[in-house]
Amino acid sequence: MLSKFFLFSILLYITRSPIIAIVVFLVILYVLDRRYVGLTPSLFKPFKRMRSMSRLKDELRANPHASSTRFELARIYIQQKKYRDALKELEQIETVMADSADYHFEVGKSHLKLGNTAEGEVFMGKALELNPRVGYGDPYLYLAEAYSPGQPEKAIEMLEKFREVYSSSCEAYYRLGTLYQQLGRTDKAREAFRETLEIYRSLPKYNRRKQRRWVILARMKG
Repeated sequence: MLSKFFLFSILLYITRSPIIAIVVFLVILYVLDRRYVGLTPSLFKPFKRMRSMSRLKDELRANPHASSTRFELARIYIQQKKYRDALKELEQIETVMADSADYHFEVGKSHLKLGNTAEGEVFMGKALELNPRVGYGDPYLYLAEAYSPGQPEKAIEMLEKFREVYSSSCEAYYRLGTLYQQLGRTDKAREAFRETLEIYRSLPKYNRRKQRRWVILARMKG
Protein backbone atom coordinates (compact mmCIF):
# COMPACT_ATOMS: atom_id res chain seq x y z
CA MET A 1 0.00 0.00 0.00
CA LEU A 2 2.81 2.40 0.90
CA SER A 3 4.62 1.60 -2.35
CA LYS A 4 1.47 2.41 -4.35
CA PHE A 5 1.02 5.68 -2.48
CA PHE A 6 4.68 6.51 -3.11
CA LEU A 7 4.31 5.72 -6.81
CA PHE A 8 1.20 7.85 -7.10
CA SER A 9 2.95 10.72 -5.31
CA ILE A 10 5.81 10.60 -7.81
CA LEU A 11 3.39 10.57 -10.73
CA LEU A 12 1.49 13.49 -9.27
CA TYR A 13 4.73 15.41 -8.84
CA ILE A 14 5.79 14.68 -12.44
CA THR A 15 2.44 15.31 -14.14
CA ARG A 16 1.18 18.14 -11.89
CA SER A 17 -2.32 16.84 -12.60
CA PRO A 18 -4.29 14.46 -10.32
CA ILE A 19 -6.36 13.16 -13.26
CA ILE A 20 -3.36 12.39 -15.46
CA ALA A 21 -1.56 10.88 -12.46
CA ILE A 22 -4.53 8.57 -11.75
CA VAL A 23 -4.73 7.47 -15.40
CA VAL A 24 -1.00 6.75 -15.61
CA PHE A 25 -1.14 4.99 -12.22
CA LEU A 26 -3.98 2.71 -13.37
CA VAL A 27 -2.19 1.93 -16.62
CA ILE A 28 0.96 0.96 -14.71
CA LEU A 29 -1.04 -1.26 -12.36
CA TYR A 30 -2.77 -2.90 -15.30
CA VAL A 31 0.51 -3.60 -17.11
CA LEU A 32 2.09 -5.04 -13.95
CA ASP A 33 -0.94 -7.21 -13.27
CA ARG A 34 -1.00 -8.59 -16.82
CA ARG A 35 2.75 -9.21 -16.67
CA TYR A 36 2.99 -10.84 -13.25
CA VAL A 37 -0.46 -11.82 -11.94
CA GLY A 38 -3.36 -11.84 -14.39
CA LEU A 39 -6.29 -10.84 -12.19
CA THR A 40 -7.57 -8.27 -14.67
CA PRO A 41 -8.99 -9.41 -18.01
CA SER A 42 -7.02 -8.78 -21.18
CA LEU A 43 -8.22 -5.71 -23.04
CA PHE A 44 -6.97 -7.12 -26.32
CA LYS A 45 -8.29 -10.70 -26.19
CA PRO A 46 -11.85 -9.79 -27.33
CA PHE A 47 -10.40 -8.06 -30.39
CA LYS A 48 -8.21 -11.08 -31.15
CA ARG A 49 -11.27 -13.32 -30.90
CA MET A 50 -13.21 -11.07 -33.24
CA ARG A 51 -10.41 -11.18 -35.80
CA SER A 52 -10.15 -14.94 -35.47
CA MET A 53 -13.92 -15.31 -35.80
CA SER A 54 -13.98 -13.16 -38.92
CA ARG A 55 -11.17 -15.20 -40.47
CA LEU A 56 -12.86 -18.52 -39.62
CA LYS A 57 -16.18 -17.38 -41.07
CA ASP A 58 -14.45 -16.33 -44.28
CA GLU A 59 -12.82 -19.75 -44.49
CA LEU A 60 -16.16 -21.47 -43.96
CA ARG A 61 -17.78 -19.42 -46.71
CA ALA A 62 -15.05 -20.63 -49.03
CA ASN A 63 -15.21 -24.22 -47.73
CA PRO A 64 -18.35 -25.06 -45.68
CA HIS A 65 -17.10 -28.62 -45.11
CA ALA A 66 -13.95 -27.60 -43.21
CA SER A 67 -14.73 -29.38 -39.92
CA SER A 68 -11.63 -28.20 -38.07
CA THR A 69 -12.44 -24.59 -38.95
CA ARG A 70 -16.02 -24.97 -37.77
CA PHE A 71 -14.78 -26.59 -34.56
CA GLU A 72 -12.49 -23.65 -33.83
CA LEU A 73 -15.35 -21.24 -34.50
CA ALA A 74 -17.51 -23.16 -32.02
CA ARG A 75 -14.76 -22.89 -29.42
CA ILE A 76 -14.67 -19.12 -29.82
CA TYR A 77 -18.45 -19.00 -29.33
CA ILE A 78 -17.96 -20.98 -26.11
CA GLN A 79 -15.30 -18.54 -24.94
CA GLN A 80 -17.83 -15.77 -25.56
CA LYS A 81 -20.45 -17.77 -23.64
CA LYS A 82 -22.61 -18.07 -26.75
CA TYR A 83 -23.35 -21.72 -26.12
CA ARG A 84 -26.36 -22.04 -28.43
CA ASP A 85 -24.36 -20.66 -31.33
CA ALA A 86 -21.57 -23.08 -30.46
CA LEU A 87 -23.94 -26.04 -30.51
CA LYS A 88 -25.28 -25.04 -33.92
CA GLU A 89 -21.76 -25.21 -35.29
CA LEU A 90 -20.87 -28.41 -33.46
CA GLU A 91 -24.00 -30.23 -34.62
CA GLN A 92 -22.88 -29.77 -38.22
CA ILE A 93 -19.66 -31.72 -37.68
CA GLU A 94 -20.96 -34.45 -35.35
CA THR A 95 -20.44 -37.27 -37.86
CA VAL A 96 -16.94 -36.19 -38.84
CA MET A 97 -15.74 -35.75 -35.24
CA ALA A 98 -17.62 -38.65 -33.66
CA ASP A 99 -14.35 -40.16 -32.41
CA SER A 100 -12.92 -36.93 -31.00
CA ALA A 101 -12.85 -36.59 -27.22
CA ASP A 102 -12.34 -32.84 -27.55
CA TYR A 103 -15.49 -32.57 -29.67
CA HIS A 104 -17.65 -34.39 -27.12
CA PHE A 105 -16.10 -32.32 -24.34
CA GLU A 106 -17.04 -29.02 -26.01
CA VAL A 107 -20.58 -30.23 -26.76
CA GLY A 108 -20.98 -31.45 -23.20
CA LYS A 109 -19.67 -28.16 -21.81
CA SER A 110 -22.16 -26.19 -23.91
CA HIS A 111 -25.09 -28.32 -22.78
CA LEU A 112 -24.10 -28.06 -19.13
CA LYS A 113 -23.74 -24.28 -19.34
CA LEU A 114 -27.22 -24.10 -20.89
CA GLY A 115 -28.65 -26.15 -18.04
CA ASN A 116 -29.10 -29.32 -20.11
CA THR A 117 -27.56 -31.54 -17.47
CA ALA A 118 -28.67 -34.89 -18.88
CA GLU A 119 -27.33 -34.14 -22.36
CA GLY A 120 -24.15 -32.67 -20.94
CA GLU A 121 -23.57 -35.75 -18.83
CA VAL A 122 -23.88 -38.03 -21.87
CA PHE A 123 -21.38 -36.07 -23.94
CA MET A 124 -18.92 -35.64 -21.07
CA GLY A 125 -19.13 -39.37 -20.41
CA LYS A 126 -18.31 -40.10 -24.04
CA ALA A 127 -15.41 -37.63 -23.98
CA LEU A 128 -13.93 -39.32 -20.91
CA GLU A 129 -14.48 -42.73 -22.46
CA LEU A 130 -12.46 -41.70 -25.52
CA ASN A 131 -9.77 -39.96 -23.47
CA PRO A 132 -9.81 -40.10 -19.63
CA ARG A 133 -7.54 -37.02 -19.51
CA VAL A 134 -9.46 -34.86 -21.95
CA GLY A 135 -9.60 -31.23 -20.86
CA TYR A 136 -7.09 -31.95 -18.07
CA GLY A 137 -9.86 -33.09 -15.76
CA ASP A 138 -12.22 -30.22 -16.53
CA PRO A 139 -15.16 -32.53 -17.45
CA TYR A 140 -15.38 -33.54 -13.79
CA LEU A 141 -15.37 -29.91 -12.67
CA TYR A 142 -18.09 -28.91 -15.14
CA LEU A 143 -20.21 -31.87 -14.08
CA ALA A 144 -19.68 -31.06 -10.40
CA GLU A 145 -20.67 -27.46 -11.03
CA ALA A 146 -23.85 -28.62 -12.79
CA TYR A 147 -24.74 -31.10 -10.04
CA SER A 148 -23.95 -28.88 -7.06
CA PRO A 149 -27.31 -27.00 -6.83
CA GLY A 150 -29.54 -30.09 -6.60
CA GLN A 151 -27.31 -33.15 -6.36
CA PRO A 152 -24.47 -32.31 -3.97
CA GLU A 153 -23.40 -35.90 -3.44
CA LYS A 154 -22.93 -36.43 -7.18
CA ALA A 155 -21.01 -33.17 -7.29
CA ILE A 156 -18.67 -34.41 -4.57
CA GLU A 157 -18.23 -37.70 -6.45
CA MET A 158 -17.12 -35.78 -9.55
CA LEU A 159 -14.72 -33.68 -7.49
CA GLU A 160 -13.11 -36.75 -5.97
CA LYS A 161 -12.68 -38.30 -9.42
CA PHE A 162 -11.08 -35.10 -10.54
CA ARG A 163 -8.55 -35.27 -7.70
CA GLU A 164 -7.56 -38.75 -8.85
CA VAL A 165 -6.95 -37.65 -12.43
CA TYR A 166 -5.38 -34.21 -12.19
CA SER A 167 -3.45 -32.76 -9.32
CA SER A 168 -0.90 -30.26 -10.64
CA SER A 169 -2.97 -27.20 -11.55
CA CYS A 170 -3.45 -24.26 -9.19
CA GLU A 171 -6.48 -23.16 -11.20
CA ALA A 172 -8.03 -26.60 -10.89
CA TYR A 173 -7.62 -26.75 -7.12
CA TYR A 174 -8.94 -23.22 -6.72
CA ARG A 175 -12.04 -24.19 -8.66
CA LEU A 176 -12.27 -27.33 -6.58
CA GLY A 177 -12.23 -25.26 -3.38
CA THR A 178 -14.84 -22.88 -4.77
CA LEU A 179 -17.19 -25.77 -5.55
CA TYR A 180 -16.67 -27.22 -2.08
CA GLN A 181 -17.60 -23.82 -0.65
CA GLN A 182 -20.80 -23.82 -2.67
CA LEU A 183 -21.61 -27.25 -1.27
CA GLY A 184 -21.01 -26.04 2.27
CA ARG A 185 -17.96 -28.27 2.76
CA THR A 186 -15.87 -25.62 4.49
CA ASP A 187 -13.07 -27.93 5.64
CA LYS A 188 -12.69 -29.47 2.21
CA ALA A 189 -12.70 -26.01 0.61
CA ARG A 190 -10.00 -24.80 2.98
CA GLU A 191 -7.94 -27.91 2.22
CA ALA A 192 -8.26 -27.34 -1.54
CA PHE A 193 -7.20 -23.69 -1.21
CA ARG A 194 -4.25 -24.78 0.93
CA GLU A 195 -3.27 -27.34 -1.70
CA THR A 196 -3.42 -24.56 -4.29
CA LEU A 197 -0.65 -22.75 -2.41
CA GLU A 198 1.38 -25.92 -1.93
CA ILE A 199 1.22 -26.79 -5.62
CA TYR A 200 2.32 -23.26 -6.51
CA ARG A 201 5.36 -23.52 -4.25
CA SER A 202 6.38 -26.77 -5.94
CA LEU A 203 6.19 -25.32 -9.45
CA PRO A 204 9.35 -24.24 -11.32
CA LYS A 205 9.74 -20.49 -11.54
CA TYR A 206 9.06 -20.34 -15.27
CA ASN A 207 5.62 -21.89 -14.72
CA ARG A 208 4.45 -19.70 -11.85
CA ARG A 209 3.30 -16.66 -13.84
CA LYS A 210 0.20 -18.28 -15.33
CA GLN A 211 -0.73 -19.88 -11.98
CA ARG A 212 -0.22 -16.83 -9.74
CA ARG A 213 -3.74 -15.50 -10.24
CA TRP A 214 -5.29 -18.60 -8.68
CA VAL A 215 -2.94 -18.48 -5.70
CA ILE A 216 -3.98 -14.90 -4.90
CA LEU A 217 -7.68 -15.80 -5.22
CA ALA A 218 -7.16 -18.89 -3.05
CA ARG A 219 -5.52 -16.78 -0.34
CA MET A 220 -8.45 -14.36 -0.44
CA LYS A 221 -10.94 -17.19 -0.01
CA GLY A 222 -8.93 -19.42 2.27
